[in-house]
Amino acid sequence: MDPLKKSDLNQAVFDLYDDYAHNRLERRQFIEKLSIYAVGGITLPSLLGFLMPNYRGTLEVQPDDPRLTSEFVNYDSPKGGGTIKGLLSKPADSTEQLPGIVVVHENRGLNPYIEDVGRRAALAGFVSIAPDALTPLGGYPGNDDEGRALQRQRDRNEMLEDFIAAFEYLKSHPACNGKIGVVGFCFGGWISNMMAVRIPELGAAVPFYGRQPAEEDVPKIQAPLLLQYAEFDKRVNEGWPAYETALKANDKPYQAHIYPGVNHGFHNNTTPRYDEAAATLAWERTVEFFKQHLG
Repeated sequence: MDPLKKSDLNQAVFDLYDDYAHNRLERRQFIEKLSIYAVGGITLPSLLGFLMPNYRGTLEVQPDDPRLTSEFVNYDSPKGGGTIKGLLSKPADSTEQLPGIVVVHENRGLNPYIEDVGRRAALAGFVSIAPDALTPLGGYPGNDDEGRALQRQRDRNEMLEDFIAAFEYLKSHPACNGKIGVVGFCFGGWISNMMAVRIPELGAAVPFYGRQPAEEDVPKIQAPLLLQYAEFDKRVNEGWPAYETALKANDKPYQAHIYPGVNHGFHNNTTPRYDEAAATLAWERTVEFFKQHLG
């Protein structure tokens, strides 16, 4: 049989994976429900293998790219997890201070995809830090299933403090000019929204398919927002109308894009939910937004 393609699967399979990836289904339940779609020559092992992240050959920027200086650092998060590890990346040839970007991972720790996003941000002309909120538990364990299980052991508000501390770390870093934004994905999208609530001097926030803050928190937002959503992401999108109403009522600066025909996680190029056209456009908009507000 030819290798599976995204077009071989119906939307219900992607919805099922979304439930699993966000801890609404245990692995046994996920496999049982997924087996219904193993028909017509599509085996369950091939279906499972197709849906799981593939980090081989998907990096856009290699860790040793000569255009970058990229290294792991440790910083203090006294209100969060203590000492947190993060990947710090910046252009290798820069002789001036640059704007900073905090890159926030999904609900599974600092995996290779998020490290890659941190390096992409640096290639775009920023100093980036991509923290690992799993540091207090030993760090990203090498696969996403175990990463999700570990992240469930941490309190999300303590993890928020870890990313706020990353902002403070960048703010005082000699390579950074003190103008800092945040971009985050899934769980990181919620963190991005909440950093906009918590940090008055945040320069810009770009949540990708992130849960929205409470309505009473919206007046605290000072940073301009670029909100990126996926059309088929019903779970996250259900909170968008109320959020938009609150942003308008409080005269907050924002742009919002709902990308048609794509799923939650469309920017992540390691899974079949990836949509190249939408991901490329969303990232171009992200870089342009940061350059506009942090430049």
